[in-house]
Amino acid sequence: MRILDKYIVGQFLKTFLIISFSLALVFIIIDVFDRLPRLLQNTSEIRYLIQYFLLRLPYLFVLTSPVTVLLSGLFLMDMLSRYNESVAIRASGVSIIRLVTPLFIFGLLYTFFIMLFGDIVLPKTEDHREFISRVKIRGQEREDVRMRSNIQYRGEGNTLYNIGFFDGFRETLRMIDITTIDPDSKKIVRKLTATNAAWENNEWIFRNCVIRTFQKGELQTTKHYDAISLQDIAVTPEDFVKSAKSPLSMNYFELSEYIERLKKVGENYNIELVDLYTKIAFPFANFIIILFCVPLATVSMRSKYRGMIFLLGIVICFLYLTLLRISQSLGYNEVLSPLTAAWLPNIIFSVAGIFFVIKAEV
Repeated sequence: MRILDKYIVGQFLKTFLIISFSLALVFIIIDVFDRLPRLLQNTSEIRYLIQYFLLRLPYLFVLTSPVTVLLSGLFLMDMLSRYNESVAIRASGVSIIRLVTPLFIFGLLYTFFIMLFGDIVLPKTEDHREFISRVKIRGQEREDVRMRSNIQYRGEGNTLYNIGFFDGFRETLRMIDITTIDPDSKKIVRKLTATNAAWENNEWIFRNCVIRTFQKGELQTTKHYDAISLQDIAVTPEDFVKSAKSPLSMNYFELSEYIERLKKVGENYNIELVDLYTKIAFPFANFIIILFCVPLATVSMRSKYRGMIFLLGIVICFLYLTLLRISQSLGYNEVLSPLTAAWLPNIIFSVAGIFFVIKAEV
């Protein structure tokens, strides 16, 4: 590594650590003033309150990571510009892109770090924080939703499932109606009704079951079974269970598996899919946001526009977070596809950032 690269990285990391600590302190103070009065209504146990707020730190660390990177980059560029170091560096034949290359490398490495941190550490701390909040502070039981009614979904092979009630504790179904429709004629080819079904030996046993077959919409046969084993419901009891965990409390693979479970039983999984893609898309903001630090390196010490550029950089970072929330909301409400909702802010700000870099080089 060249002396210049070491100098740039060293100055950046000093500022980065100071800003990281400062932002964590500020956000924890804000969080305490915002949530503490409500929490005190449920408990006076100081240890649980301390645990609750300390467990918020990983979430705040991930959420504010683009802000930390941006501010650190802006402070560094401002320092180089203020003391004419950037002018001297450019006069020696070093381009702006070469000057900030160490920051881009840091941003890329930090992106993958945040991605791993958000997938390994954050889900565990958020899950434990929810446990502290619900069980220890509010005195409630936290468990998955295992009692559900009126489950309706379309399965594979044009089969419509209508389950009156699911008891996840006993692993039973009640009031079952399974209708299979011919994909060409759109007419019923088979209809299965049963009073109940139980999950036994890894298969569903239907009781008091009636199976009717149809041909061209006309009833052909009717058979009654006291008990019969069928594979028509290609789901397990666990697939019907709605997780009590929030997407933030699941890692990438847990959330992917949960989405597959929702697909099987016809549940809407749009929100979860947006959050899944966001787990990958959001960390890249730490790389993209560095693009907006570049213009400050081209501003001379006496330029009256330096303050405006610095302010613009901060505003851009919060605009990114705002656009991310708006894009997520549009994805949740199916206005945008989940993939578009997660990556749209990155695409927009990448284009804008590259534009600023090109203008700075001219």
